[in-house]
Amino acid sequence: MTAPDRPEQWIATFLEAQAAELGAATNTLLAYGRDLKDFAGWMARRSDAFGTIERDGIESYLIDCDAQGLSRATRARRLSAIRQIYRFAFEEGWRADDPAIRIKGPGREKRLPKTLDVPEVDRLLTAARETGRTEADRLRNTCLMELLYATGMRVSELVALPVTAARGDPRMLLVLGKGGKERMVPLSPPARTAMADWLIARDAAETQARAKGAPGSRFLFPSRGKSGHLTRHRFYLLIKEMAVTGGVSPAKVTPHTLRHAFATHLLANGADLRSIQTLLGHADVATTEIYTHVLDERLSELVHGHHPLARTPKRDGEET
Repeated sequence: MTAPDRPEQWIATFLEAQAAELGAATNTLLAYGRDLKDFAGWMARRSDAFGTIERDGIESYLIDCDAQGLSRATRARRLSAIRQIYRFAFEEGWRADDPAIRIKGPGREKRLPKTLDVPEVDRLLTAARETGRTEADRLRNTCLMELLYATGMRVSELVALPVTAARGDPRMLLVLGKGGKERMVPLSPPARTAMADWLIARDAAETQARAKGAPGSRFLFPSRGKSGHLTRHRFYLLIKEMAVTGGVSPAKVTPHTLRHAFATHLLANGADLRSIQTLLGHADVATTEIYTHVLDERLSELVHGHHPLARTPKRDGEET
């Protein structure tokens, strides 16, 4: 197969194949596209191209990324995109070699995920009941937060839930995760109550909208925007607002910290890693093991902060 002439054709064809053959998620494709466009722009400034650049050229690009101060994670992600497109190009016969195959990445920094303690989560859940201009808004926000903390869903999974998943007062919720993989997650009683209350308000609003000629929505959290449902960005802003209302530092609170809190609190209360892996939808239990480090760190802080032998000894003459 003849290789495309222009870099944008390389990128577009590669992304189309990723979407069609591998079922890559939209966010993954957008990230690949951004990274590859940056790489293509860098090559163009050097009068190079996808079809001609060699290994040392790709390594020079990565060095340049480092010089720009890009994080290790960003550089690792860009190399991953480059590796993927050259693997595809080699398989398609666009190149007779794969110049990226032997390049070692910078690796990823092992940072512990930010999480929240139980009182902070309680304050956020209480704040959700007070956040919103209308009663329907407050019911929606309460449902969003209760579901997120009860299930540990990714925010993209949460906002795109179909309304059919919530019908019939379910004890379990069917979630469509990464790569189109489905999983079942149990619902807590507060989450079921919040979802039932929101459904009544949602259906009433939908009935009014259809009476005015608007089409019905298939989503649990409908929106008039292009996606048809509440967006991740909108929910991100909502949860920051709830943090302020609940007296929790907004810097600590994102939708993903609620997912981390779900996993950490389960582990702290005796849940096993395999169960948490299944609930979170992790393909590899190694991804889930990060939460054992979070728990270890908290236990260490507890011991050092409260155990009498961990305290600094008093000098002679000092008051106790």
